[in-house]
Amino acid sequence: MSTTTQHRKLLRPSQGRVIGGVCAGIADHLGWSRTTVRVLTALSVLIPGPQVLAYVVLWILMPDQRRALA
Repeated sequence: MSTTTQHRKLLRPSQGRVIGGVCAGIADHLGWSRTTVRVLTALSVLIPGPQVLAYVVLWILMPDQRRALA
């Protein structure tokens, strides 16, 4: 890992949330487009599995940016 690599924290942002900010937080953390992550999440719901449960768990576990930076 180089010293110029930025370390982004996994936080739910205070701005630009649609539901809980989970997709926006993941997109910001990975450096991806928020729209891309949201579309991939929506499409994943069409595949059987625990996606909705995973979203809810991340919503609970991911710190809120407003609280984490205060």
